Amino acid sequence: MKKLVIFDLDGTLLNTIADLAAATNYALQACGYPTHDTDAYRFFVGNGINKLFERALPEGTRSKENVLKIRSLFVPYYNEHNADLSRPYPGIENLLETLQEKGYMLAVASNKYHEATQKLIKQYFPHINFLAILGQRENIPAKPDPQVVYEIMEKAGVERNEVVYIGDSSVDMQTGANAGVTTIGVCWGFRPRTELEAYNPSLIAEQAEDILHFLEK
Repeated sequence: MKKLVIFDLDGTLLNTIADLAAATNYALQACGYPTHDTDAYRFFVGNGINKLFERALPEGTRSKENVLKIRSLFVPYYNEHNADLSRPYPGIENLLETLQEKGYMLAVASNKYHEATQKLIKQYFPHINFLAILGQRENIPAKPDPQVVYEIMEKAGVERNEVVYIGDSSVDMQTGANAGVTTIGVCWGFRPRTELEAYNPSLIAEQAEDILHFLEK
């Protein structure tokens, strides 16, 4: 019996790619660097924003100094514009409401920086009582390190066999595997199905309802 369901954020609960792209392009342009099409960002995201900036910068300019310069411009812009175009994926709101009604504990574990993770979840899902909403924080390793999953499990008081971790990328599949919990990949996110299949998750969900059917088995 599963008791705790942990979700990734970007590409899993919310389609945030357009706002991430716009904010990064704003920072790149302000520094005189070329920008990218929104679709390119699907493969830049997933390992935290510093890695996003490193990937977005031109080769030969990916120094720590330049990454931090882009970050200093990105964060205030994104804090203002992170909900301009971002929206929940189809069926997500119903999925969360149904899981909550059925008594599952729900949580979010994201590599998005913590402030933005908290803001977006509280804005888009105000009626969901998440046990924990955790983004990337100082001195806490980013996914696929399983520490954030362990932290949520400890708060929930559950064992590994009672946990499901859900995400849309190889980072998420590795996170679930590293934590030793049941892992579900979702096809509606930023990465192709083949990337998920390579990690043999317990389920690859085509739509949100597939997760409900899996948990009710």
